[in-house]
Amino acid sequence: MTVTDPQMTMRAHLDAVLTRARARTTALTDIADTELRHQHSPLMSPLVWDLAHIGNQEELWLIREVGRREPLRADLDELYDAFRHTRSSRSGLPLLDPDQARAYTAQVRARALEVLEGADLSGDPLTDRGFVFAMIAQHEQQHDETMLATHQLRAGGPLLTAPPAPSAAGPVDACAEIVIGAGEFTMGTTTDPWALDNERPAHPVSVPAFAIEMFPVTNARYLEFVTDDGYRRRELWTEEGWAHRVAADLTAPQFWERDSDGTWWRRMFGRTVALRAQQPVVHISFHEAQAFARWAGKRLPTEAEWEKAARFDPATGTTSSTRYPWGEDEPTATQANLGQRHLEPADIGAYPDGASPSGVQQMFGDVWEWTSSGFHAYPDFTMFPYPEYSEVFFGGDYRMLRGGSFGSDPVAVRATFRNWDHPIRRQIFSGVRLARDVA
Repeated sequence: MTVTDPQMTMRAHLDAVLTRARARTTALTDIADTELRHQHSPLMSPLVWDLAHIGNQEELWLIREVGRREPLRADLDELYDAFRHTRSSRSGLPLLDPDQARAYTAQVRARALEVLEGADLSGDPLTDRGFVFAMIAQHEQQHDETMLATHQLRAGGPLLTAPPAPSAAGPVDACAEIVIGAGEFTMGTTTDPWALDNERPAHPVSVPAFAIEMFPVTNARYLEFVTDDGYRRRELWTEEGWAHRVAADLTAPQFWERDSDGTWWRRMFGRTVALRAQQPVVHISFHEAQAFARWAGKRLPTEAEWEKAARFDPATGTTSSTRYPWGEDEPTATQANLGQRHLEPADIGAYPDGASPSGVQQMFGDVWEWTSSGFHAYPDFTMFPYPEYSEVFFGGDYRMLRGGSFGSDPVAVRATFRNWDHPIRRQIFSGVRLARDVA
């Protein structure tokens, strides 16, 4: 009988996750040097900054902190510190050129895999069950999604390709709802070894009964809001939202265009395509999502409602402790639109195999979903392993997003994962799912 070494199995899994992230980084940066150096938007870093920053974070944590090895390039630490330089200023820094950035990240990865090979993946909280290696893989994939958003913002023809996202096998009701009964569920996690500090600890939360829509809001439904003068009706917007709508002159989701005969199109990674009616609307801000919800006579779900709809099983009255609704296995092509498999959301109803225990569909992938909640620590929160991941962002005007997008990798998406951004942001792959109170 063959006895499998758990640490050897974990090392192989971590190697595969890190390798997958690097393959995606390479694909996103295998473009002309001029494109890598250019600042495509003041909201985003030059792609070459992201590339070297990925390597620098990996060096800091895996080579120096875990491996206790001498620095490869300590002179880069300040240059690629995300808190020292705003995104809009990074193009003016003395950055590594593309060839230097590629060579540096490759050198770091070779050393990091050496560290992984000899690391003890038990005992120490930083390395236990591979946490810090998974943290670095998640960090790289998060930057890959950011770089994908930069590709969407760039002018010019397409540089990326992918097959079209799937459609549903048959007709679906875009407004269908699932009622989630009142009661307590367990929010967050204490057991997921790769969960980040803001997802911890698991704690009971009591949620009144509510209804949540089975699918994210589609382009067709959102277009009704646009054509009903939703962007001009002050009563649908909060004071803050209206002020931003006016100042930014918002009239439709970002990247929507209307031609002279009134037909709507969407610009997508260098291509202009017809608006796909049953696709979830993407590139809307929190303020737009909130105004749409009011127009529809509903509201945004709270973060707790979203997680309960994703994890609570009404048949057993228990909260699932698995990473995904279907278990621990990473999603297949029939369960969720993740990992940049497609460069767009899939039509609603395309992934019935990925439904939550409550029957809510497409909660993972396609579009990040705005919730009404701000970003706060859970009870008994403990910062780990550094305050700049979560703690420094608590409070402020941030709003929580859940579920991941077509640009999110499975390693960085799970039922407890928490994402946050400013309510005006819409260059991210963000959409909306509606909820309402149930008496």
